[in-house]
Amino acid sequence: MRARAIMSLSHACARAQEGDAEVAETVTNFRTKKALKEAFKQGLQIEVYQPGPFGAKLSDGAHLIEGPHYPAPHTWYARVEVLGGRIVKII
Repeated sequence: MRARAIMSLSHACARAQEGDAEVAETVTNFRTKKALKEAFKQGLQIEVYQPGPFGAKLSDGAHLIEGPHYPAPHTWYARVEVLGGRIVKII
């Protein structure tokens, strides 16, 4: 499990460095990617933000979401489309 998380993190960082996405978190602390997908399928409005000193607002477009929240280690990552601070598509 840990090796898979490290590989996912490497992939997420590489995608972020390519300039096509920012790394962000959901306001709700989803423990698993499956829980995120289930909430989205149920029609819940899932808000996202960028933690840390870089500002909470995200631009519209592709972003990488990581979870769960700190201090727990990030064990899942998802690529999403954001519009108006909310997830509109899980890629």
